[in-house]
Amino acid sequence: MENFDYLILRQSLHRLYLRMMEPVLERFGLTQMEEDILLFLANNPGHDTAAELVSLRSLAKSQVSTSVERLVRRGYLQRRPEGRKIHLRLLPAAAEAVRQGQDSQKRFGEAIARDFSPEEQTLLYGILTRMTENARRACRELTEE
Repeated sequence: MENFDYLILRQSLHRLYLRMMEPVLERFGLTQMEEDILLFLANNPGHDTAAELVSLRSLAKSQVSTSVERLVRRGYLQRRPEGRKIHLRLLPAAAEAVRQGQDSQKRFGEAIARDFSPEEQTLLYGILTRMTENARRACRELTEE
């Protein structure tokens, strides 16, 4: 495999994503973590606990906890205890921040796929999905060692 600087790719993508989210964050007075939580819940039905946010997005538990508390106080989220789990539910007050965040995510996807044919986009997303799965598997294997 050719020598490719994955860290530069990651940094470039991350920087672009943050820049595209800035107007939404400013408009609603949210932190990036708070918007990420709202979008995670909107984009991943069925994954609605803080524990899933921490696990699936590799976020710091303390930051998720603080951000969830702020979102609850702002009326954007509701906690619903169910046995030992606490489920999070988006409230109507979050709808516009979610919609605008999803619009930014869509523009981000379009920006990074610009100049790719539909076939190339399908191939790219398949490769990136496999790379993500490979990286997660390798991390689990390292943890088990």
